[in-house]
Amino acid sequence: MKCAKLINKKIEIIEVDKPVLNKNGAIIKVLGCGLCGSDLVKIAHVNNENEKNIILGHEVVGIIEEINCDIKGFKVGDKVALGHHYPCFECEYCKNQSYSMCKTFKKSNIFPCGFAQYIFVDENHLKYTVYKMNDALKDDEKAFLEPLSCCLRAIRRAGFEYGQDNSKFNSLVIGLGSIGLLMLKGLKAFKVDAYGFDISPERMDLAHEHGFSFDENKKYDCVFLTAGATGAIETALKHVIDGGKIIVFSSVKDDLAGFSNNEIYYRELSIISSYSPSVFDMELSCELLNKKIVNVENLSTCYSLDNLSKAVDDSFNNKIFKAYIEV
Repeated sequence: MKCAKLINKKIEIIEVDKPVLNKNGAIIKVLGCGLCGSDLVKIAHVNNENEKNIILGHEVVGIIEEINCDIKGFKVGDKVALGHHYPCFECEYCKNQSYSMCKTFKKSNIFPCGFAQYIFVDENHLKYTVYKMNDALKDDEKAFLEPLSCCLRAIRRAGFEYGQDNSKFNSLVIGLGSIGLLMLKGLKAFKVDAYGFDISPERMDLAHEHGFSFDENKKYDCVFLTAGATGAIETALKHVIDGGKIIVFSSVKDDLAGFSNNEIYYRELSIISSYSPSVFDMELSCELLNKKIVNVENLSTCYSLDNLSKAVDDSFNNKIFKAYIEV
């Protein structure tokens, strides 16, 4: 079967053996997989030491082809979307709800990767990260299950809960790529007064098309950093209220970049990071997408698996908003 692999720092589509169902779980025929910003980071930072350990693709949509365990009523022929990590629920990290810091979470993954014709998922994947999706959704829309769940966890870590009245709070999202726009849509679903900013006029125009604006003169209760640029830190400090929160949801190239200690201290700012989702966010993400409370129509550009390299290049060069790879 075909499978994407980084070889000598380049994406190659190679032939590998189809996974075998030799332990509890399922074989899923992949229909497509979203190209995540984290995939781009891995590709940009590949080297001779880490190359063999890099697994690309995790925003998977597919059909269950084989299954040997009875979990959530799944059966052969079910069309599903899925994520790639699950926690143990028993360690101190999990007990403190830091699920993405759990060692089990970090080492669990689909096999061999999302950009392959078939994958194996184990019984815990089926239990915690695999979901049936509304047939009315297109496959590229279903692929937003995992990235939206990442945003929902960030929103929850900011202190907002779904179903509560959050209308008295406002938030600013800085960086309006696919994750930034998803964050805005998630905040809207949580009934937070949401605004967005990007230095790109094209991305600002797209945000306006989706009903989001930016007020330069406004201060915000909470600022979400979804831009991987050091300049976004100053923008966040400029627009957050005294006593407000900044949610860091992106890495930056400069490891020494950060927030001024005195800004944090004298203004009593809370700097909170959020990395990856919990299984509870996956469940809510499924609900919001299935009911189209979060609408992700027409956000993706489709490529074939053989054109994965082009999708990566177009993403790096900002020629597209979000890539979906049809397998």
